[in-house]
Amino acid sequence: MAAEMVNPRSDKASDSGEGADGVTDGEPFDPAFALHRGGKMAVQATVPVRDRDDLSLAYTPGVAKVCSAIAEQPELVHDYTWKSQVVAVVTDGSAVLGLGDIGPEASLPVMEGKAILFKQFGGVDAVPIALDCRDVDEIVETVVRFAPSFGGVNLEDISAPRCFEIERKLQERVDIPIFHDDQHGTAVVTLAALRNAAKLTDRALGQLRAVISGAGAAGVAIARILTEAGIGDVAVCDRKGVVSLDREDLTEVKRELAGFTNKAGLTGSLEAAMDGADVFIGVSGGTVPEEAVAKMAPGAFIFAMANPNPEIHPEVAHQHAAVVATGRSDFPNQINNVLAFPGIFAGALQVRASRITEGMKLAAAEALASVVADELSADKVIPSPFDERVAPAVTAAVAAAARAEGVARR
Repeated sequence: MAAEMVNPRSDKASDSGEGADGVTDGEPFDPAFALHRGGKMAVQATVPVRDRDDLSLAYTPGVAKVCSAIAEQPELVHDYTWKSQVVAVVTDGSAVLGLGDIGPEASLPVMEGKAILFKQFGGVDAVPIALDCRDVDEIVETVVRFAPSFGGVNLEDISAPRCFEIERKLQERVDIPIFHDDQHGTAVVTLAALRNAAKLTDRALGQLRAVISGAGAAGVAIARILTEAGIGDVAVCDRKGVVSLDREDLTEVKRELAGFTNKAGLTGSLEAAMDGADVFIGVSGGTVPEEAVAKMAPGAFIFAMANPNPEIHPEVAHQHAAVVATGRSDFPNQINNVLAFPGIFAGALQVRASRITEGMKLAAAEALASVVADELSADKVIPSPFDERVAPAVTAAVAAAARAEGVARR
């Protein structure tokens, strides 16, 4: 009721001529504006405040006892506050979805959406925080200062290469999980789908050579997790072609990338690298010519994940590949981060992990793949986000991996 008083939702047009659908009178009804009006989330109390006794327990004087106990034993903050159940979703609005650099205010609808996905699919509370700064150290310092209020931080829609440095510096400064979902969520789901595609076609990851189009946040993380998982070889391509050590224009991140990828020593264009490749993974946009697709190895896998336009349209991809995946919900095998991040954070929070390790990500990918392991088909190498088995499987696997890797605190 209080929220309605502050931001009333009405079906009547306002004095300014704007209706509940978020558009001015005379314009067509737009359900997107109608759904977003007033925001998509709110804070709700978990305890009642019905009378003076309730008030004295929830606030003063009762709250003082809890504060004093936490001051004496700081670890009690996990038991007597929301800290171990809530994640901050942090952005600077510099690389939002397919919209690019739209700024902090315009990014808020996406961050709210991310927060409700945390709750819907993982039972994790999340708070969207859009920062009005771009400097790496300013972002790091800001997050460090509010980190005591949260059990983890999900970095979201921050442009590369700054996202790599921000994540690294934050994890060095705080003892809660820092997870850039554009990198690692995408990588986990991609690996899960690739594991099942290989299983479906009776191949091992070590037999596959992959080509990744895109050397940004997602491309680098996918290359890393595929390497950790034992892929035969993987080459990453940016706008100038294969990222290789013979190039003199590489950033620090790309030079490190070149150091652990491209065992075959490929050079030249993306199209050239795809010749004979078993796997194409697209996280860059643009269009790959069908001539290059046709030169891939028999029984290839094509994961063209650019939205809304895949690098290789599924109609073309199906003519040349055994398994096709996209980032879109209107085609089979959607590589959707929501399959990963809610369960990953739920597992990390469950055991009060200090960080999310590579082993935890690998465990998440394996658990995700296992959900549909007995139901595999070319159109089902990855489960639906609405499959109720997903979050419990990923949560349990991540919690177990955290304990095995020594980063769990309970």
